[in-house]
Amino acid sequence: MVALNVVNYTLLSYMPTYLQTSIGLSTDTALVVPIIGMLSMMVFLPFAGLLSDRFGRKPMWWISLGGLLALVVPMFMLMSTSVPGAIIGFAVLGLLYVPQLATISATFPAMFPTHVRYAGFAIAYNVSTSLFGGTAPAANDWLIQQTGNNLMPAFYMMAACLVGMLALVKLPETARCPIGGTEIPGTEDAPPPVEYDLVGNR
Repeated sequence: MVALNVVNYTLLSYMPTYLQTSIGLSTDTALVVPIIGMLSMMVFLPFAGLLSDRFGRKPMWWISLGGLLALVVPMFMLMSTSVPGAIIGFAVLGLLYVPQLATISATFPAMFPTHVRYAGFAIAYNVSTSLFGGTAPAANDWLIQQTGNNLMPAFYMMAACLVGMLALVKLPETARCPIGGTEIPGTEDAPPPVEYDLVGNR
């Protein structure tokens, strides 16, 4: 949740402000760049969801977190070069975020057994969003002001991705797993995954 929220709020909420104040784009251009990036994300969301059903939630998250960790600094540097660079840099980061965005609804509820699912998911999601999501724009601004380094939002995202990767190590794979019952889906005591053929038949 830390990784998801920091990436989400930095890319989708803070980016227009960053592009305008730190990169120097005009107000209109700073709004258009994320819109173009988000439109490209929309196109790939269904395909990322399909891949997660085929290959699992965890591989999608590893690709997303690993890709962001490796490319966030180069893409932030690219965004500072020109308007086309800003569009390309944002689009790349947005597409790397898509595997997380496409699997939220399938991944997080399956972390909890049925009898505590609503409370467990609601508490974890909302506390993390309040602490790390809503504060991400302010934290990024403060880091830039304190250091004078316009790449601090990229470093902040890298730190969040590392936290997410540490948590991902212990996350059970829940793709195709029944999520009913009192056991955590994907664990040894829970019902095994349901196998499907290439056309979706059990």
